[in-house]
Amino acid sequence: MITGDIWQALPIPAFALDAGDRVLAANGPAEGFLNRSARTLNGAVLPDLLEFEGGLAAASDRVRRMQAPMTLHDTALRAGPAPAIRCELHLSPLDDGVLLLISPQDIAQRLDRARKSRSAARSAIGMAEMLAHEIKNPLAGITGAAQLLGMNLAGEDLELTDLIVAESRRIVKLLEQVEQFGNLRPPERRAINVHDILDRARRSAMVGFAAHMTISEAYDPSLPPAWGDADQLLQVVLNLLRNAAQASGSEGNITIRTFYELSLRVRRPDGTRSAVPLQIEIVDDGPGIPPSVASNLFEPFVSGRENGTGLGLALVSKIVHDHDGWIAVDTAPGRTAFRISLPLAPKDMKNGLQDTED
Repeated sequence: MITGDIWQALPIPAFALDAGDRVLAANGPAEGFLNRSARTLNGAVLPDLLEFEGGLAAASDRVRRMQAPMTLHDTALRAGPAPAIRCELHLSPLDDGVLLLISPQDIAQRLDRARKSRSAARSAIGMAEMLAHEIKNPLAGITGAAQLLGMNLAGEDLELTDLIVAESRRIVKLLEQVEQFGNLRPPERRAINVHDILDRARRSAMVGFAAHMTISEAYDPSLPPAWGDADQLLQVVLNLLRNAAQASGSEGNITIRTFYELSLRVRRPDGTRSAVPLQIEIVDDGPGIPPSVASNLFEPFVSGRENGTGLGLALVSKIVHDHDGWIAVDTAPGRTAFRISLPLAPKDMKNGLQDTED
């Protein structure tokens, strides 16, 4: 059996299989990839858990017969009920069995998109602050002047001044979002219970923008405390719930799910790597995000909705990355899942959980 620090240090899922394609060993990323522990994977027939065109059994049999490695490029791999993802599969002979390495393309692509969106966000911050400040001041004068004119008007002329006031207020609201996007205040991080934040966001959504919807919960009650700013993370969850409600339409369904996964690490600004094992998923049953938008969804001024500002998800991305976290989206017709990955609270901080109820 393969053991040791090098095996566990591999950054991608790795499986050692015997002659019958039963699992002899699985590293940490492999456990996270299948959402199963190494103990439950031991002895499992891996082709029963992983599906791809041609099948794992045929590929591993060829590697054993030829005693030569094989790489399957751009393969659609499905693990259980989860959507298929594009992967590179590397198989090599190992005694009488096979060593299988899985390199998910979407993880690399998402991390690259995340780095690009952070860079785009930083570039937009200065412009956002300047524009918001310069435009809001004259807008206040325009609104006030239109209101004064409207006091002495009637009929169609009054409708025009009302239109000026309404549109000015709409622009001010947009500029306030821009100013919020440009806020460089770091998060005030404490040990927090993410389920308290999710419950608070769900209750707010159910009496407001998602009153017509069904919101289901699938929480892992054993989840340890996260390290974050409760107010900022509440803003993130509310924004994602609002997006899900708008996507699903009337009588749609939203699922909020939490779980623990050790396989993902992100690089901090100082170059060190940090685990982000606390997972939050917000899933809706809407039509999905157009492919032309999905790849740049977290960049400023990119929106999949008509009349969308393109700032909401950029702000979400900024807040999550300020928490040394990671955000990604999986989308297909009938299922769109936003996933937030957050770090654990330091051990010496876990006893002082912040109360998120105001």
